[in-house]
Amino acid sequence: MTSYRAVRGHRAFAEIFHDGERRRCGDVTAIVAPGEAGRPQVGVIAGRKVGNAVRRNRAKRRLRAAVERAPLAEHTAYVVIGGPQVPDVAFERLLGWVMAVIGEERR
Repeated sequence: MTSYRAVRGHRAFAEIFHDGERRRCGDVTAIVAPGEAGRPQVGVIAGRKVGNAVRRNRAKRRLRAAVERAPLAEHTAYVVIGGPQVPDVAFERLLGWVMAVIGEERR
């Protein structure tokens, strides 16, 4: 079981994009916004710049695995966006990028 709920639907993503604060580290961008009560909500995006469907799916799987290890705050919504380096970069480096963009509100 994951430690977060998945963001689903265009409207939910649009609200986070509208209300959130954008943060970037390496080739990972996160948009952090106030979320619903309870567990954090996370949406993962890998756009066409990442590559074909195989590369985009690999990028999303790797981002989800990194987000599982990150310190997510309750009552918060995150959209994590991966760039073209995400499918190939060393996982520890990817994890560092994700920790940097997600963990900032905890410092």
